[in-house]
Amino acid sequence: MTPAIRVVVVDDHAIVREGVRTVLDVASGYAIVGEGRSISDAIAASAELRPDVLVLDISMPDGSGLHAIPEVIERSPETRVLMLSVHENLEYVLESMRAGAHGYLRKDSAPSELRAAVRAVHAGELFLSPEISRQVADAIRKNPGPSVEPTPSVLTPRERQVLISIAQGLSNKEIGAGLSISPRTVEAHRDSLSRKLGIRTVAGLTKFCLKHGLLAG
Repeated sequence: MTPAIRVVVVDDHAIVREGVRTVLDVASGYAIVGEGRSISDAIAASAELRPDVLVLDISMPDGSGLHAIPEVIERSPETRVLMLSVHENLEYVLESMRAGAHGYLRKDSAPSELRAAVRAVHAGELFLSPEISRQVADAIRKNPGPSVEPTPSVLTPRERQVLISIAQGLSNKEIGAGLSISPRTVEAHRDSLSRKLGIRTVAGLTKFCLKHGLLAG
């Protein structure tokens, strides 16, 4: 039997948290393992519970949920982040993706869409509400703009360590032993590196390191 997808929900409105719980509870394959109402709750719950998926609001009492994403990923790299928001402004969506979110869902989405979004991000896929996807596609068609290469600044300190180790030719097991993390966590960091840098080969990652002086000395 396939294990249930472990979910933490963080939103400052109790009715939203209860709604998400109800939507997921009525279907098999999901388990709400924690809740919260603030950025600090999101970070603490992710570090303690290591959920498969964090459903996270943008607007919360102690700031923007976007600010929590990098630290959530740093503390629990296996956790996939699904933003759940009333905002459909394209800039919010883009900022979420740049911060490391794996999906963006509007709060007025259908229950089936929420379940599909949780399944998709858990599987490592990008999920956007249909309306949001259309906005993104329209923006690209209207203004494709120049291709901007990412820099090391988009990486967390741990991701940099993993990147350098990969470029040095170390295996996941060797990297994990050197950094005192599990091979599974190393693999999660590798996935994050591929997504942030748009590079999926060891040769490409090594070239990136050399280009930006990460292997100097």
